[in-house]
Amino acid sequence: MRNTAIEAGGMSGTLWEPDEEPAAVLVIHPATATPAGFYHGLATYLAENRIAVVTYDYRGTGRSGSPRDHRDVGMRDWIEQDVPAMTAWAAGWAAERFPALPQLAIGHSVGGHALALGHGGAGLTAFALVASHMASIAAIEDRVERLRVRLVLSVLGPALAAVLGYVPARRLGLGEDISVAAIRQWSDWGHLPNYLFDDPAMQAAERAATVTQPVLVIGLSDDPWATPQQVDRLAGRLVNARLERRTYTPADAGVPRVGHHGFMRRTVRDTLWPDLLTWFQKQVANAAP
Repeated sequence: MRNTAIEAGGMSGTLWEPDEEPAAVLVIHPATATPAGFYHGLATYLAENRIAVVTYDYRGTGRSGSPRDHRDVGMRDWIEQDVPAMTAWAAGWAAERFPALPQLAIGHSVGGHALALGHGGAGLTAFALVASHMASIAAIEDRVERLRVRLVLSVLGPALAAVLGYVPARRLGLGEDISVAAIRQWSDWGHLPNYLFDDPAMQAAERAATVTQPVLVIGLSDDPWATPQQVDRLAGRLVNARLERRTYTPADAGVPRVGHHGFMRRTVRDTLWPDLLTWFQKQVANAAP
């Protein structure tokens, strides 16, 4: 296996190539405030199993520039511009090196929102959503966590953004620092009952109805944000997709806690990742001419 630094659409990423000819190419679209490095374990695992993988940072995150320098780049830009741009890069690489190579994707949280709205492109053979949900703040079941998120998104985040020119999300316990536009969008959508589906500018319901690929919907039973109910609410908008649903527990994973990010950690390599790999291999086999 080898990895190569790549650039596309103002973003920095890494291409993970198997030692032998790949059976597919897959892009991992990250969660909010989650750097590409967090997905390197999963990328390595997939590459070891003949899937070429692209990991990357959204603009204003990680190696794709500081949030202060990208203060006007928000979640909508990630969804409508960054995800399609990296998808196009992967498709172009595959077309040049391995024509007709199946294209796959994994969307984690907001990355999954982009895929659910069809921004991964009609050329995708199949994709998986991990911890992607109808992210209304009011739907967070734990009262303390609900109040914490509301405080960060409605008060602390905007106030610090006004002073610093970015949101120090790392200090607030929300991952990597993010842009002013991203925190505002997150807050605006978070206060809507149906999240971005209640934003007319997103045309979310109409776009979700255009998705027809096989979709694996993954939820974690102890996720305080993407509860199984909220994951189901998002999945329910994919009215024309061929859905398969998984809800894993910490016992399934063999760890004390999984949560919103745990599916991507190396600690579940031997327990949860094989099921994901098998599902993708099945979709590639089904799509073979």
